[in-house]
Amino acid sequence: MTRQFLIVVDMQNDFIDGALGTAEAQAMLPAAVERINTLRNSGYTIIATLDTHKENYLQTSEGINLPVTHCVRGTKGWELNPLVLEAVKGCTLLEKPTFGSIRLPALIQGMVEEDDKLVFELMGLCTDICVVSNALLLKAFFPEAEICVHADCCAGVTPEKHNAALETMRSCQIHVI
Repeated sequence: MTRQFLIVVDMQNDFIDGALGTAEAQAMLPAAVERINTLRNSGYTIIATLDTHKENYLQTSEGINLPVTHCVRGTKGWELNPLVLEAVKGCTLLEKPTFGSIRLPALIQGMVEEDDKLVFELMGLCTDICVVSNALLLKAFFPEAEICVHADCCAGVTPEKHNAALETMRSCQIHVI
C-alpha cells in the first residue's frame, strides 16, 4: 500500500510575521495553505511540526547561537498561523525542541506497515534550518521513500540560504518541486 504524508514544518507566527518573520515567509503563505488543502483532499496524512522552546531559550545551545527568543510554548509566536491552523485542523501536531525531530520518523513508523511504499512532501519554515533537517532525517530513516520538498511553499532565513538548502536536499536525493 502507498502511504502519503505531508509534513508542514513550523508554520508558526514567529517564523512568518513575528520575531524571525520574513517577507518571503509571508509571501509563500497563500500557496502553502492551498497546497495543504489540496493534499488533504487527496488523502495525504498531514503532520504539522511546532518549534517549541521554554522560557529559558536564551540559555540553551540554540539560544546562545541564535539569540532571538521565539516559539516559546504558550505565546502567540508559538502558535500556528491562523490560516495554517485552519488547514491542518484535526491533523497530528508534533512539538519539537530543535531543528529536526527524531520523534517524526518514530511517529510515522507507528502509522505504517513494513512493506508500505512511503511518499513524503515537506513544506514550511525555515528551508535552511528545520525543513532541511527534517527532510534529511526522513531520508535517513526511510531511505527507499519518495521524498520531495515543495520549494514554493518554503522560505529560508534569506533567499540565498533557501536556495542553498534546496541544493543540499537535491544532493541528498530529495526531489525539489
